[in-house]
Amino acid sequence: MKRMRSTFGEVAFVFVCYLIILIMCVLTLYPFIYLVSASFSSATSVMKNEVFLLPKNFTVRAYEVVFQYKGIWVAYLNTIFYTVAGTLLSLALSVAAAYPMSKKRWALKKPMGLFITFTMWFGGGMIPFYLTMKNLNLLDTRLGILLYPAISAFYVIIFRTHFESLPDALEESAKIEGANDFQILVKIMLPLSKPIIAAISLYYAIDRWNAYFWEMLLLNDDKKVPVQVLLQRIIINSQLGQDIAKALSPGEATIPNTIKYAAIMITTLPIIMIYPFLQKYFVSGALVGSVKE
Repeated sequence: MKRMRSTFGEVAFVFVCYLIILIMCVLTLYPFIYLVSASFSSATSVMKNEVFLLPKNFTVRAYEVVFQYKGIWVAYLNTIFYTVAGTLLSLALSVAAAYPMSKKRWALKKPMGLFITFTMWFGGGMIPFYLTMKNLNLLDTRLGILLYPAISAFYVIIFRTHFESLPDALEESAKIEGANDFQILVKIMLPLSKPIIAAISLYYAIDRWNAYFWEMLLLNDDKKVPVQVLLQRIIINSQLGQDIAKALSPGEATIPNTIKYAAIMITTLPIIMIYPFLQKYFVSGALVGSVKE
């Protein structure tokens, strides 16, 4: 078969597309590269704007100071707890809400679907939500941090669409064998949904890991705050606790930018490192359930 030659317009179009992609990659990656380089550079080099791509006057002093601050370890453990427990809770609630709505025989399928969709567009607002948490005695509690973002209507709809795309014959054959709805869900539907579960788990985990706004408002006890709240305090406050003050030398009376960059790296890397392990599921699961067959 004779290969058709590309026209000048087609070649120019492809070139422009690749150029735009290259520019977007540079704009996206450079801030992260600068952050890494600055965190391993001396405070003087960063203050003089001498860091561009590679570290200048390489040092790990910033990481030493951050790790000497005892609060970082407590905040890390809190974040891990909120992320792991919160993701498991969110997945359980999302599946429990989505599976019944995927069944035509459920009388409340449409009303419940409309109710859940309604919450995506309308909410009570910040003050009513805060007052609700207060009236439920969930302020300054770990349970409140787990419950307030427990379920996402958007992810419930994705799960519902995915369950609807699975063949009805699977459920019918299982019922003939005597299985109930719970057994069908746990032993048949969930094993067939590993890609989408992995993708939604990653979304939930990222949301939990990066959350700080409501945690900052709802928590008063420093022993319960996650690492993102601590990071926000490090970035805003020039003096943060006696532990950091003791770790600084007399010439480091205030926290230099390198310590802030190191703190950002420490809080960002763990969630980035998880992605390669879920990539094979994430790629196939990102679009599963988004289109109903």
